[in-house]
Amino acid sequence: MILDFIRRLLGRSPASDSPAAAGSSTTSAPSPAARSASTSSGPAGPRVWRGSELGIRREQISSAAIRTCETLQRGGYKAFVVGGGVRDSLLGLQPKDFDVATDATPEDVQALFRRARIIGRRFKIVHVMFGRETIETSTFRALQTDAETDEHGRVLRDNVFGTQHEDALRRDFTVNALYYDPIADQVLDYLGGVADLKARVLRMIGDPATRYREDPVRMLRTVRFAAKLQFDVDAATLAPIRSLADLIENVPSARLFDEMLKLLESGHALACLHKLRDEGLHHGVLPMLDVILEQPHGARFVEVALNQTDERVRAGKSVSPGFLFATLLWQRVSDRWQARKAQGEHSIPALMEAMDSVLDEQAAKLAIQRRHIADMREIWGLQPRLERTGRAAVRVIEHLRFRAGYDFMLLRVQAGELPEELGQWWTDFVEGDPTAREALLQAAASEPRGGGSGTRRRRRRSGARRGARPDAAESDGAVDDAPAAPAQSDAAGGPSAGNPVGRPAD
Repeated sequence: MILDFIRRLLGRSPASDSPAAAGSSTTSAPSPAARSASTSSGPAGPRVWRGSELGIRREQISSAAIRTCETLQRGGYKAFVVGGGVRDSLLGLQPKDFDVATDATPEDVQALFRRARIIGRRFKIVHVMFGRETIETSTFRALQTDAETDEHGRVLRDNVFGTQHEDALRRDFTVNALYYDPIADQVLDYLGGVADLKARVLRMIGDPATRYREDPVRMLRTVRFAAKLQFDVDAATLAPIRSLADLIENVPSARLFDEMLKLLESGHALACLHKLRDEGLHHGVLPMLDVILEQPHGARFVEVALNQTDERVRAGKSVSPGFLFATLLWQRVSDRWQARKAQGEHSIPALMEAMDSVLDEQAAKLAIQRRHIADMREIWGLQPRLERTGRAAVRVIEHLRFRAGYDFMLLRVQAGELPEELGQWWTDFVEGDPTAREALLQAAASEPRGGGSGTRRRRRRSGARRGARPDAAESDGAVDDAPAAPAQSDAAGGPSAGNPVGRPAD
């Protein structure tokens, strides 16, 4: 009732703003030339499809996104689900995120919802919140010929609002420029996105080189969508990427991190990374990756880790960003660690120095969040303690990040970096009852030095204090960075034995 009053007060008519009024369903799909029309092109009506006929099922669409559209339409505005939520629904995939596009201004949107906040400066949007779900709601953007840009052509400010047709022309790919009205069950297609979906072609809207200069992250998105959707990239869309790859270095590191995380969690991370290398894009994101993948042992480790990541994502399981980046950067850490030990440095200080140097180099390119860096450090820091067996295992298993460190060690075993006997000993110890664990500890203590599970017991250094803890020498000088706590279980959100690439508790 209140919304109806507001609509009457503003003089808006929902009927006049309906999708049917926006264009005729008989409009034909535009040609590729029309898709890259210049900003001087006049408005064109969309082709309107019945969503159910294209394969969209309403139950696939988030109830929060539907409620957002309903509320905006009752308020007299246009409102559509747009982007990946529509694209994935049409492909028969289960969408993860749902965005809404509307002709309401951010302030109008905020006024209609009890829990909504305006965010962003370069590109203002509204987060509409329903419980734990957030619907990103944006206002139709106008085409601009005089937008504020930097010296490389990247758009710095973009809060000029326009028509729905202009908004479609502003989006990156034709398959992401489809607007679905869940109330009327209609899909509006201005640029032939439905045809490209059926042909499984990824096509940039407008001139690709110009669009990449406006936002270099679009090059990463091209790689990610092509790998994730297993689409062919239109030749004109692909052609400029290699020559413009250096523009990635002008993107804020925090934004690069977000895009890289989406790539790693796409379920096709390994394919995406190889595609990044093929197009020369890895230098601006993970510049160490090229060196890593050129080394046989490094390539094997990354391949094993990302294949298991992809399997978990496709199975609907969570993954840990800290674990993912720990795997990608481990080979460089390991190489520097071994080099420092070869120069006579003590193992633990050598590892700390190696970690610091690698993370400092990467920080200039990719702003990995502090909490993820903390996870990475603890996963790496546990490796020397997991490379040996014995009484120290009793304390190691109580470490807060033991499960993540253990899973990481298993990856090293699978990649051939550590002996299988070591991985089996720890698996038996993790899964064993107190009696079985004690038997394993006694067997490890009775093994000759340098034998057993591929580990070597450390001789007590001269001058060692009498009465020191028995595990102090065996732990190679490692000290717990966190208070002892029970190992995290699946119920607590942590990884379990046999489930590498799990999420350690934050």
